[in-house]
Amino acid sequence: MPTTDAPAEEPGGRSAVRTLRRLWPYVRPIRTRLFTAGFVAIVASCTGLVFPLVLKWMVDGPVADRDTGGVWLGALLLLGLGVVEALLFGLRRLLVARPLAGVEADMRADLFRHLQRVPVAFHDRWASGQLLSRGTTDLMLLRMFLAFPLTFLVVNGATILVGMAILLAQDWALGLVLLAPVVPMVVFLAYFEGRYAAVSRRAQDQVGDLTTVVEESVLGIRITKGFGRHRSQALAFRDLSRMLRGTELAKARLLAAIYGVIMTLPELAIGAALVLGSVQVADGDLSTGTLVAFLSTALALRWPVESIGFLLAMSQEAATATERYFEVLDAEPESDTGQERKPQPDPDTGPEPPVPDPGAGPAPGALSKVGPLPVDGIRFDAVQFRYPDAPEGSPAVLERIDLHIRTGETMALVGATGSGKTTLTALVPRLYEVTGGRITLDGEDIAAMPRARVRSLVSMAFEEPTLFSASVGENVLMGSGGGTGSGGLDRALAVAQAEFVHALPQGADTQVGEQGLSLSGGQRQRLALARAVVGNPRFLVLDDPLSALDVHTEALVEAALRRVLKDTTALVVAHRPSTVLLADRVALLSGGRVTAVGTHQELLRENAEYAWLMSGGTEG
Repeated sequence: MPTTDAPAEEPGGRSAVRTLRRLWPYVRPIRTRLFTAGFVAIVASCTGLVFPLVLKWMVDGPVADRDTGGVWLGALLLLGLGVVEALLFGLRRLLVARPLAGVEADMRADLFRHLQRVPVAFHDRWASGQLLSRGTTDLMLLRMFLAFPLTFLVVNGATILVGMAILLAQDWALGLVLLAPVVPMVVFLAYFEGRYAAVSRRAQDQVGDLTTVVEESVLGIRITKGFGRHRSQALAFRDLSRMLRGTELAKARLLAAIYGVIMTLPELAIGAALVLGSVQVADGDLSTGTLVAFLSTALALRWPVESIGFLLAMSQEAATATERYFEVLDAEPESDTGQERKPQPDPDTGPEPPVPDPGAGPAPGALSKVGPLPVDGIRFDAVQFRYPDAPEGSPAVLERIDLHIRTGETMALVGATGSGKTTLTALVPRLYEVTGGRITLDGEDIAAMPRARVRSLVSMAFEEPTLFSASVGENVLMGSGGGTGSGGLDRALAVAQAEFVHALPQGADTQVGEQGLSLSGGQRQRLALARAVVGNPRFLVLDDPLSALDVHTEALVEAALRRVLKDTTALVVAHRPSTVLLADRVALLSGGRVTAVGTHQELLRENAEYAWLMSGGTEG
């Protein structure tokens, strides 16, 4: 079942008001229109309270005196008040509709922008459906809250206060009877608020889980159909749907209890006031018009009172949506600029073994201190790495990596499954930050360089080729920084042996569809390789870029790639001897350490593990 490891504050322990106040920066630009709309709504709502006063005048005046003209005047006055009330409520909606749509758009844009800036480790932890639900369902709830519950909590609160003042002014004893349910209602609402908040949070998280299942089922439809797993996927969806249904029913039960209390207590109070008022009219202590006005005012207050329950429920859902939204926005983004980092102290107390040739890599088990480094190529110096969410005390994925790739050299990285090859390549463009040691590009520590500059120098092709819902040309030119024309595109396609593009219906303008699934795996991999080389990068990192190619295409790509590698410094993860032969030297990664460095032939003769890997003992 998909879940997120995102930390969530216990809903029952947080203040909805304090949470909702975080929306203020988005609301501030439209505060004038929002306050104006609130004022207009208060005037419109209070206009409805004038109706009972007009009725009192009509009953005690024209009706009692049998004045037909007065009755018509009163009717026209009521009609006029109704038209004014309707127009004012329409004006309120006009005032808030466009600005609130803008608030939702701004929040969605900020969320998307932030998701591009958070580290890769953040996306490793979060289910995509949870992020999608925050950008869709949660933002829709927030727009609805700002448009309706926020305004009408204030409007209805003001209406109740004005209405109670009118009731007490007409007859204070009957007014106190209507005020009697206030205290038990407040206590009851306070009790149910925390419980509803907890259930609301659970429901919204389950919507995110359900979204993840749907997304995975759609993206993995070939796997689902190919293995006949549609039934298991349907069962997983059904289980989550039932869980969400149960949570929604729990919400409905809580709302039913809230509505039951909020509607029953005021009705009992109105009934008691009707009985007492009728007795007073019979005794001559109260006029009929006053009793009519009193009861009309009390009935006019039914909607503001009864609406408090679902308005508070919607406010709790909005508070939960706000909490979920800012859980993402509070995630620390990658810094736009580099940060100086102090050299890591050598944890070993013993003397450091000498390393005669820094370009040849360390002997197995050798350690190097952080000090002056060669200014050419890529250098890993005492690099250590542990994933940010790894359990405390777990071993590092990479431990004391010392490796030097000279300018213009191609280094192949070979190792068994799980040895850390892909992780090591991801450190070069700062997709992850090293937790010890340093990496330099031409002698410059990447931790002190702006990320944008690092990624303009380093180009990557990942083992899993990812294409976007765009044209072939747009996908490839994504690696050029926008500075390469059609000539550069054709060159990159030629290097990657991706001339099949010219046979597509619209050539390079052909849309490849979501994830590029309209293309074969080998075609996607060739386009990903073209994207990596199109910008003539100074440093090139290739993570097993030819794994999906047939033998003949692989040979053609390797021949073209050799020409590209002459003009760049490259680190290539390789599993096959044919790919290894692209490299000038080979580094063997074993157990998170570089255990041997040399040419392909040297390692075949001198290193049993390498010879075993190259003979097909395993693939990483």
